Amino acid sequence: MSLLNPEKKPGEFVVLLHGWGRTDKSMLVLQLALQHAGYEVVNVDYPSNDKTIKELAELAVAQGIYECEAKGAKVIHFVTHSLGGILVRQYFKERKLGKLGRVVMLGTPNKGSEVIDMYRKFYLFRQFAGPAGLALGTSEKDVPNNLGAVSFELGVIAGSKSINPILSLMLPGDDDGKVSVESTKVEGMSDFIALPTTHPTMLASPSVIKQMLHFLEHGHFEEQAKENV
Repeated sequence: MSLLNPEKKPGEFVVLLHGWGRTDKSMLVLQLALQHAGYEVVNVDYPSNDKTIKELAELAVAQGIYECEAKGAKVIHFVTHSLGGILVRQYFKERKLGKLGRVVMLGTPNKGSEVIDMYRKFYLFRQFAGPAGLALGTSEKDVPNNLGAVSFELGVIAGSKSINPILSLMLPGDDDGKVSVESTKVEGMSDFIALPTTHPTMLASPSVIKQMLHFLEHGHFEEQAKENV
């Protein structure tokens, strides 16, 4: 595969779903990397602060699938950041998609985040966060802990580096400044890797991109990468 003529993957699409408080622009580096690798990409923008997680899943995941199918997709993969992964879990908790391929979640709080537990006590945060953000805590009532095991091929990439020591004080063990490494894990996942990157910078991390592409292609992360972390 040359830089000028990337190898195409006919019929293989990737839906990108950004995180809470972000936009589709935050996923542009990933989009370019996937396109260079030969995938067709649908980068979905959605109003993460305005609706519930279930409403956002119905909106964003469904939109991504619709756009892929309209372009003749044979296989539909997903790459998600943070809240985007929860939307995928919510959507496929109740649905099946015959052409669903592989899913890669980046920094997704699959068991919730203690940062949300702390900040949702404050009025201004509650006004800004919206219903989806407020539902990302760690209690048994919060959405991440009510979605069950995943039933699709899933690779989870966690960040283990933080540049926010204040938020990290709220998180147990290694973390990316927003989500603990342990919280990204979910029952049923196919593979897992933690890389030395932060919650926002993982979206442009060469090591994250390399492992994302490897999982989409092979269904697992590179063993050497896991050994060298």
